[in-house]
Amino acid sequence: MPTQPEPLEPAVEVTDIRALRALSHPLRNRLLGHLRLHGPTTASRLARAVGESSGSTSYHLRQLAGYGFVEEVEGQGTGRERWWRARHRMTSWRAADLLAQEGGAEVQEEMTRLQIDQHARVLDAWYEQREQLDPAWTDAASLNDYALRLTPAQARALTAELTATLARWLAAHPASARPVEGAEQVSVLLDVLPLHEWPS
Repeated sequence: MPTQPEPLEPAVEVTDIRALRALSHPLRNRLLGHLRLHGPTTASRLARAVGESSGSTSYHLRQLAGYGFVEEVEGQGTGRERWWRARHRMTSWRAADLLAQEGGAEVQEEMTRLQIDQHARVLDAWYEQREQLDPAWTDAASLNDYALRLTPAQARALTAELTATLARWLAAHPASARPVEGAEQVSVLLDVLPLHEWPS
């Protein structure tokens, strides 16, 4: 196993619809997320982690590599047991860039659904695990929602400000960092969503 993995690049902004379409595959999305959270590993170990065959994970890792989301770890493993790593901590894209391309609306829909499903899984996992955590996390964990009235420009400015704050924390405390006593992986879900009506 790599003893000193290279740090991940902060983010990649995707403008090619083909790359985002490749990432919209649910298993590929899970594989990339696992590599980002847990660091480099092999297709076989990933297969055990996600309940798939190593042939399937190998294929999908190669697809992700073809679009630059993951890469082989140099000097690790063999031809039969290659090590893979994520290249970036996060992926971003602009909906307007996608919608301007043929098939962009469908890909945007798929990625949005994946994100919503992932948020739901994270919240459900926290709810199920919360009593197993150190009592200090009872006060530290936080569920919030806020209602503001903003223009699109103001919403973009708010998102940029919040993202900049999170980027500093991500740089100092990446999820793939070596575990330290008392630290857990923490999910921060950041959504800025316009609503005609607040759900009742």
